[in-house]
Amino acid sequence: MARPGHLMLIFFSVFLALLPETTQLQPSQVWTLIKIQQLLNDPPMLSHWRQSTDFCGGAGGFMGPTGSAAVLCYGDTVTQLHIAGAAGSPPLPRNFSVGALVTTLSRLPDLKVLALSSIGLWGPLPGKLGRLAALEIVNVSGNFLYGDIPRGMSRLVGLQTLVLDDNLLGGELPAWIGTLPSLAVLSLRNNTFQGAVPESIGSMPSLRSLVLASNNLSGNLPDMSRLTNLQVIDVGGNSLGPAFPKLGRKVVTVVLSRNRFGGGLPEALGSFYLLERLDVSWNRFVGPFTPALLSLPAIRYLSIAGNRFTGTLSDKTPCGDNLQFVDLSLNRLMGSVPTCLRSPDRKPDMVVLASTNCLDDSDGSQRPPPFCQNQALAVGIVPGKEKKNIARQAGVVAGIVMAVLVAVSVVGFIVFLRVRKAAMKGSKARTLATSEEESSSTGYPSKLLADARYISQTVKLGALGIPSYRSFSLVELEAATNNFENSYLLGQDSLGEMYRGRLGNGTPVTIRTLKIKRSQTTQSLNRHIDTISRLRHQNLNGNLRSRISQGTEGCKLTWSQRISAAIGIAKGIQFLHGGIIPGIVGNDLRITNILLDQNHVAKIGSYNIPILAEAMKSEGGAGKKFQTDSPMYSDKTDIFDFGVILLEVVSGKTITSMYEVDILKELLAWAIADEDRVRRRSFADPTVSKGCSDESLRTVMEICQRCLAKEPAQRPSVEDVLWNLQFAAQVQDDWEVEAWSSSGGSPVSSSSRVTRSSRLNLSR
Repeated sequence: MARPGHLMLIFFSVFLALLPETTQLQPSQVWTLIKIQQLLNDPPMLSHWRQSTDFCGGAGGFMGPTGSAAVLCYGDTVTQLHIAGAAGSPPLPRNFSVGALVTTLSRLPDLKVLALSSIGLWGPLPGKLGRLAALEIVNVSGNFLYGDIPRGMSRLVGLQTLVLDDNLLGGELPAWIGTLPSLAVLSLRNNTFQGAVPESIGSMPSLRSLVLASNNLSGNLPDMSRLTNLQVIDVGGNSLGPAFPKLGRKVVTVVLSRNRFGGGLPEALGSFYLLERLDVSWNRFVGPFTPALLSLPAIRYLSIAGNRFTGTLSDKTPCGDNLQFVDLSLNRLMGSVPTCLRSPDRKPDMVVLASTNCLDDSDGSQRPPPFCQNQALAVGIVPGKEKKNIARQAGVVAGIVMAVLVAVSVVGFIVFLRVRKAAMKGSKARTLATSEEESSSTGYPSKLLADARYISQTVKLGALGIPSYRSFSLVELEAATNNFENSYLLGQDSLGEMYRGRLGNGTPVTIRTLKIKRSQTTQSLNRHIDTISRLRHQNLNGNLRSRISQGTEGCKLTWSQRISAAIGIAKGIQFLHGGIIPGIVGNDLRITNILLDQNHVAKIGSYNIPILAEAMKSEGGAGKKFQTDSPMYSDKTDIFDFGVILLEVVSGKTITSMYEVDILKELLAWAIADEDRVRRRSFADPTVSKGCSDESLRTVMEICQRCLAKEPAQRPSVEDVLWNLQFAAQVQDDWEVEAWSSSGGSPVSSSSRVTRSSRLNLSR
């Protein structure tokens, strides 16, 4: 009889024999993975990779706040490679080559899944990807890839998923993309593709999901009624239309928002029983709304906002059991909101928006019924003869209005140019005759006064209407910040800390503490108190980046608001340089120190107060983050820093280092090298690229390029910067007025009108 010890040994031997063997990866493929690690600049999620790593045993995987990585094998060869960085990761260094990366990847012949997202890839998408013949899934979203989709990828006949979201890709969608027989998921969201969607898209038997949102596509969509597998179509944020696309009845998600679709909704939509999400908001739809959409069995999300739908709703209209969100606002609807959409009958978690119609509602959010009746006539819901007469009259009126607007714009532009020409002549004729007299009275050398240029009367405290400053005791400041409690801390840098607070009378304030070295004497401190007190300018007090490159969808600044912010920053720089004597330069301007108030007015939240400059001399001074200039051009340091801010404002890309500046400078030069409008649009932040005048965008990009000139002497003056930005703002205003008139005052343009009003208030 076997002893218990022998039985246990036999049991473990059998158990180990039944375990699957871990196959070691081919040495050549281990070398390939290590080479990829090096080409990607040793990212944190790959820091544990070594020659000895058991990649096929799962040791190559990683999951953490900095990103994730995974390597999957079949036998002794890699079949899947997943590397993902944190959202908003900066571009890789200048010596990175996306071509070299793809060449190295081609050494993995059995690779089926390639996912390299948000890891800073930049450069044109290589056609050599077609060499990876086994690829079935490609995801390179969230990078800095530009150019068009290379034809070499047409060789990937087994490709099932292609995701190129959130890059800088452009050009027209290639027709060959519709010939890929196995492609089921095509997602090109948030790029700058232009032109029409190729007809071949309508002949893709395997296509299940088509996402082309946030591009510059135009024209009608191809007939997709034969795509029996299509479930998702999202083309929001383009210029597509006017015809409603022909779709199969198995679609689950249809997003057509913010395009140029018009006419009425097809009756067939009422029989799309699998439809869960329908968003046709902010288009040019007219005619009767179909209440049956509310009662579709699967519908969860329905938005028709910002159109000109008409008709009378009934409180007895039923709702689907799954309905969670309804937006009927900004249309021409009459009658009553269905009972199923009103409290207490609607579900607790349901969201219903129905303002700015002509519905029976006592909350004051509706228009009077005659408005919707007249608008119904205006969009052509009338019998034949009346319709023709009204259309003819509307055409005549529109023609007259357009002619008047064009004439006013031409005259205004001519006056604008003449005023600028006269101002430039006056500026050249201005002399510094009073320099020596002021020098003798102030004790400052005449060269310093000359560098300060002129002191504008409009920046004096009296002209601004700013009350005289007062001193606060430490007790008052401690009370305002709860003894400088950490929860009140807004931020800190090498110069000190910034706290939010509230005075005894309820006034909200920002309190900045300064790091003063022991070498600073009391006399030196008192001497600069007056200088600090004079830094009271409307653009000299919190975070622009949070509304640009790190803003969430719907919260980012429009193009008009971005120009306004840039003008505000430039005015603040102008005041620092020439609004006081001596001027304050080398202010270490950063986008994180540009604050925005509730009206989107930009305020410089940190600058080079003289006493701080003295204290920082031994530490290298201010303004050293991106570059160093000689003292002779210290004012041009601020211009360079402003150029970096403007680069982020235009591109929407977060910039944290000098090599990122260099890469984006190269892309900027590429974008404005010729008259190719698409190049400029591809560089601009996709959030604003379709809402800006091309001339306005080009003007801002060109002044940004000049601000970033390597030689300080080649950078423009702050006055030159201001003039160009104000010119860009004027061009944008004219473009918005023209867009407003041509769209008939559509809701899409209304936001731009609000922006224009805000900018005019800012510029006063």
